[in-house]
Amino acid sequence: MVETPLLNATQNFKLARNRSALAAGRAAEARTHLKACYLCAHRCGVNRLEGHQGPCHAGPIGRVFHSQIEVGDEATLAPVFALAFSGCDLRCDFCNTGRESWDATAGESPDLRSSGALMGRLQRAAAAGTVRSVMILGGEPTIHLPSALELVACIPENLPVVWKTNGHGTAESNALLDGVFDTWVVDLKFGNNDCAQRIARVADYTQTLHSNLRWAASRTRLIIRHLLMPGHLECCWHPVATWIAANLPGIEVSLRSGFWPGWFSSRHPELRRTGSIGEERDARQIGINLGLHLIP
Repeated sequence: MVETPLLNATQNFKLARNRSALAAGRAAEARTHLKACYLCAHRCGVNRLEGHQGPCHAGPIGRVFHSQIEVGDEATLAPVFALAFSGCDLRCDFCNTGRESWDATAGESPDLRSSGALMGRLQRAAAAGTVRSVMILGGEPTIHLPSALELVACIPENLPVVWKTNGHGTAESNALLDGVFDTWVVDLKFGNNDCAQRIARVADYTQTLHSNLRWAASRTRLIIRHLLMPGHLECCWHPVATWIAANLPGIEVSLRSGFWPGWFSSRHPELRRTGSIGEERDARQIGINLGLHLIP
């Protein structure tokens, strides 16, 4: 396998701490939380083991709807082997995966047989030097924490593992994730609670995200990702950038363009178009002026 700086920087650490054992133990602990689920900030408390459903509509077993090599992520992570769980605790009308991110029944359960086949694909990709890291994402993987951690326990120890999340977790889910992942990539989607409530139907968004981002920055490598939405430069990106500069200076920030008006974007007049070159230029200038560590 062709080794990369990212792999070299983490390989010995990985082998010393035995990620597989840690993830397996945490998975068993996480499953007990499904009796009264507080894995996401909705804190619905339903008993998922008995088939009750909260806002995410997830059951006791997570399902993977997407598993392949991708090259569109941050340059220090890509190419990644992406493993995406279906279902989400947010309802973002601009969601780029649409149905699978809203439907927790999409995809297949990674049982022992399918996990073995999946790990075989991953091993071959790693041996060929075609992947640099493994990314666990969704939908939102936090709502499927037991299944996600069980899957991580099977991943080869010498490959860095990335947790890609919407950041809407809780102290309980954070504790279960602590020390398992090499990098967290967190989507900070909105700069205010009004936009979050209107577009994603989630309350107290900024308070939750800011608390979890501070925690993640103190525990692991953190990349904050923000998708530029048309018409949201001043209401979302500017306050996001200002908060990062004031509270997490030096943190890697991935400013993403390429918004596509899919799924239910048409519910919002400003989201019925793609972003403009001018908006992207102005957004980057805001980041530069605030001294953010913008990464490709």
